[in-house]
Order: sequence, then C-alpha cells, then structure tokens
Amino acid sequence: MTVHAVAPDHGQEEFSEHGVQRRLGGASLAIVSGLALSFSIYQLVVAAFHPLSSLVMRSLHVGFLLALTFILFPAFRHGAKLSRVSAADWLLAVGAFTLSTYQWFFEGDLIQRAGDLTTVDFWVGTAMVLLVFEAARRILGLALPLVCGTFLLYGLFGQYLPGDLAHRGYDFAQIVDQLGFGTEGIFGIPILVSATYIFLFILFGSFLEHAGMINLFNSIALGFVGHTKGGAAKVSVLSSGLMGTISGSGVANVLTTGQFTIPLMKRFGYSGVFAGAVEATSSMGGQIMPPVMGAVAFIMAENLNVSYAEIVKAAAIPAILYYATAFWMVHLEAGRKQLLGLPKDQCPNPWQAMRAQWHLVLPLAALVWMLFNGFTPMYSGMVGLALTAILILGTTIAARLSSTAFRYLFWITVGLASATLVKWGVYPVLAVIAALMALSFSVRGGRQTLRVLRDSLIDGAKQALPVGVACAIVGVIIGVLTLTGAASSFAGFILSVGEKSLFLSLLLTMLVCLILGMGIPTIPNYIITSAIAAPALLKLGVPLIVSHMFVFYFGIMADLTPPVALAAFAASSIAREPPMKIGFKAVQIAIAGFVVPFMAVYDNALMLQGDPTLLAVVYIVGKALLAIIFWGAAAIGYMRAQLNIGERIFAAAAAFMLVAALPLTDEIGFAMCAALTGWHLFHTRHAST
Repeated sequence: MTVHAVAPDHGQEEFSEHGVQRRLGGASLAIVSGLALSFSIYQLVVAAFHPLSSLVMRSLHVGFLLALTFILFPAFRHGAKLSRVSAADWLLAVGAFTLSTYQWFFEGDLIQRAGDLTTVDFWVGTAMVLLVFEAARRILGLALPLVCGTFLLYGLFGQYLPGDLAHRGYDFAQIVDQLGFGTEGIFGIPILVSATYIFLFILFGSFLEHAGMINLFNSIALGFVGHTKGGAAKVSVLSSGLMGTISGSGVANVLTTGQFTIPLMKRFGYSGVFAGAVEATSSMGGQIMPPVMGAVAFIMAENLNVSYAEIVKAAAIPAILYYATAFWMVHLEAGRKQLLGLPKDQCPNPWQAMRAQWHLVLPLAALVWMLFNGFTPMYSGMVGLALTAILILGTTIAARLSSTAFRYLFWITVGLASATLVKWGVYPVLAVIAALMALSFSVRGGRQTLRVLRDSLIDGAKQALPVGVACAIVGVIIGVLTLTGAASSFAGFILSVGEKSLFLSLLLTMLVCLILGMGIPTIPNYIITSAIAAPALLKLGVPLIVSHMFVFYFGIMADLTPPVALAAFAASSIAREPPMKIGFKAVQIAIAGFVVPFMAVYDNALMLQGDPTLLAVVYIVGKALLAIIFWGAAAIGYMRAQLNIGERIFAAAAAFMLVAALPLTDEIGFAMCAALTGWHLFHTRHAST
C-alpha cells in the first residue's frame, strides 16, 4: 500500500496556541469570513498603495485584530457556547474597531495637541489599552497580559520602589498618552512590523498551504529519506523544517505536518513520546531556518536597521546545525531500536512530485531572490503573494487548454506579464491577476480555484491574530521601558555580572528568556529580552546581531522546555502521550539550540560575523558537528552499537570540551573523541567476531 503525502484534515476544530476558538456557522460565519477577507484586502491595499499615514495604518490594523479576536474567541473557555457569539462580544468587536478609527478621523488634531490629551482622548486611549489586554488574554492566555500588566503597574507606581528601581513618577494621563497614541506603545515598532512584513508573509504561507505546499513537502521528504533507516522520523524533520520556513509558527506547524508525521513514526516503531518530540523540535526550528524564517527575523531586521539578508546570513549555519542534530538523533534512535524505513515502492517519487507541482516553488524562489537582492521584505512579500495567486489561477486555466503548444504559449505570456511587477510596480500584475480571474469563470474548475484564493485570504487573516495581538500588547512593555528608562537598570545588573564572567551573563540572559517563554510566545519574548538584555551583551563585546540571535534562539527553545512547552503540548494532542515527557525528550533532541548560541558568542564565525576566514568557519562548524555527534551518542546511548553508562558519560564530556571556550579544551575534546571512537570501533569489531 502506497503512503500518500496528504495535507492533514483539521476537521471542525479550530486551533490557537492558547485560546479556544469558536466554530461558527450561518450568518455569524459569513460575518467573520467577510471581516477576515476585508482585513486581508486592507493589508494588501496598504502594502501596494500606501494610502494612509503610518500611525493610522497601525491603528486600523489593531482594530481588525481586536474585532476578529472578540468574535472568534470567547471570554472564558469553560461553559462558553462555541457555536454562537454573545451579544457582549459583538459589542466589543464593533466598539474596538470603531475606536481604532479615532486616529484616522482626528489625526490632525491629535498631532497638534500631542502630549495634551482631552477628556475624550483620555477615555479612547484607556479603552484601547484595556481592549488589547482582554484580546491578549483570550487568544494568548493569562501569562503575557500579567507580564505586561506588571510593567504597567511599574509605570504607574514605580516611584514608590526603593533605590535604583524607582523612577520620577508619571500620572495616569501620561501613561495613556504614551501607550495609546504614540509610536512607542501599542502602536509601536512591533505592530508596525505586524502590519507590514509579518501579515504579508503569513498570508504568503496561507496561499502556499492552500495550494498544496504541505503535500509537496511531505512527498519530497518521503521520496528522499522515507526509505532510509528510521525514515519516518527523518520525514518529520525534513518536511517540518521545510514547512516551518514559510509558516512562521512552530505550534501551528506541529498541528499541520504533525497530523501526518507523528502517526507515521508511531506506525514504524518509534514511541509516541519520541515521535511527538521529533515533530515539536523540527517544527520549532522552522522559525530559525532560512530563507523565510519566522516573524521575529523581520522584527529583528527592523530593530537593528539592517537588511533581512544580514539576519539570514547570521542564522544559516546555526539553523543547519539545529536540523543536523535532530536528524542525527533520529538516526541513532533508529539504530538503537533497529527500525527500518518505509518500503521503497511505498514512497512517492520526489522528482515526479516536483514536476507535478513545480509552480509552487517559483514564488518561494522569487521571494528569496528578491530578499537577497536589495528589495524590501514588504515588496518581496507582495511579489511572492502575487506570483502565487497568478500560478494558482494559471495552472487551472492551462490544464484546460487543448494542446501543449497553447499551454507553453500561455505560460510564456503570463510569465512575461508577471515579470513586469519587479520593474514597473504593482499595476501590471494586478491587471494579470484580474484577467486570470475573469478567465477562471469560464473554465471548468476555475470557480473552485477562486474559492481557494478567497479561503487563503480568510485563513491568513485568522492565522495573523495571535502574532498581531502579541505585537500590540508588548508595546505596553516597550512604552513603559522607554518612558521610565527601566531597561538600563536590568542591563546594568547584567553588565555588573559580566565584569566577572561573560558566561554568567549569558546564562542569566538565557534563564530570563526561558522563564518568560514559559507563558508567552516567541515574538514578545524576543522583543522584551532584546530590549533589556541585548544592549548589555553588546557592551560586554558581543556583536549586536549575535546578541539578538542569542535571545531569539532561547525564546524558541522556551516553547520546547517544560513545564510550559507549547510545541510539546500541541504534539501531545496528536501523539496521545504526556506533554511533559515529550517536552523533556524534545530538549534532548534539540540540544544544538541550547549549545550553538553560546558557541556563536565565543566564536562569531559561527554566525558569519566579523568577516571570518573560510578556515575559521570550517573549523568552528566542524567542531560543532563533532560535538553534536558525541552528544547524540551520549543522549541516545548508541553509535554502531549500544553504549554502556561509562561510554555515555565519556561521550558527553568529550562534547562538552568541544563546546567550552577555554584554553586547551578543544585539544582535549578532539583527543577524547578520537579515543572513544577508536575504543568503540575496536569493541564492536571484537564483539562481532
């Protein structure tokens, strides 16, 4: 029986990382679909034509986020009727969107009286901040609102704290002005990035997903590695990594590719805990895997004022090492349990899959080319979206043409018309899309294709909700830190620790990231810790990109680390195993995610910073790979054969020596690796005779 790489069936249940989403029908479904569709169209118009000022654009973006959140997510999980929207939530949705237009209608007046709020301004600003807190509570749980609320209380009452923790004191109106109307509160840099880059790339991922990209990635993974030793788990690593590069959400990735890969791994002998851990690890790594990466990469580029290509360059080698670790771990586990791959004749032909769906790769290739050739992420995202829409529509139409010659002529015409987007802007490609949509009404299957595009726009808007609401509420933290200057206090503490030991400063920063990440998603975790800790690390001599990547990595690792490991919880619902066990196993599999950032701080060549020589890059990468090999052997307890407890401890010590940045540790590590390898080869060869 052939293993088919099909997209998962999500059924009726809608998923959010924390909240329970309503399952609506009838008029309510029509309204929410219309609102989501309007949200996506609004974002595309803003991206293409820039008709509004920056602050108004951000405000309306928040209005759409809040309105959809209040309609889709009930106030309480238990006892809520998920089939209908309460009257109170309808009022909240309408009220939130109406308040978001305040910036638009009174833009000129607000600029003229900046810092001097009227009574109406005060109540509108207060209401917007409270609505953002409530939306975050519904969709993201209590942890993030509580963290942001703590900072808000600090802004209001911090003058009563002792010593250096105290600030000079601010009245409530100043706090409201900072958070509700300026560009350093809920309408700050995070929401700007959400309203521009992030939304477009989520929409891009939604288009590719609806077009069949999950199916293509699964077919490629099955075809290339499905038949190898332990192939089912290697399929998970490969397909989840590929899908993660465009989805931007590790948890959502678990629940899409995991529906296929986790049962497949269990079917071929892996335990449910190991299967769930592999999927969680692979899915989370997609956020650090070029070329597209996750939303944080775009926020980082904006914060650091560097090109997106610079962020990708820094992330490339660590991301490869992360997936090399996962691949090596599943290979060793397969060897330990003597697990075989899928029969070759049951795996799809990857080349055939690529020939059948080659058009899905073109938008991704165009996007990557543009990102690395000086185009802005916003413009590149628009091009990727437009090309995806053109190819989806064009494929349906071309399939109905009678001869191969006509099909070639059709694609040449569409290709030439689409290529004008890069040179002459958006208008020519809009004409191409409009023409293809008109043609779709007259060909068989065309209307279904139009529905795919519509559903992609609707689902993309829904997928943007957790990210967008998180970006809005962390603006509270940034606003308070900017107003009070509190970030310098924590940075000063890290600096004082770093004077004695850079390693202790890094360890402290890592712990802050992991603790914050227990309750909040990767994006706000990165924003908070990069605002507080990264400047301090820079003063300790850590390059800026390396320090930001350091906190980014541990923000991702927090989603794998118990007790609140979101990716592990998502995987447990499919694997039907305890999430804590999956979380601890995922930490073991993803050890490179914990080790590589430390290695990069001590040797910047690992992130290609500081113009390293080729020899320096080869040396640090080789050392990292060797450490991964021996850590894997220690963790799994297997190389060519089972390792006893003494051999596992020796392997772990050898790996640690290669990671430690102390005099002679590299030489000791290499010697220990050589000794263990020689002993193991001799032992296994002797045992076989």
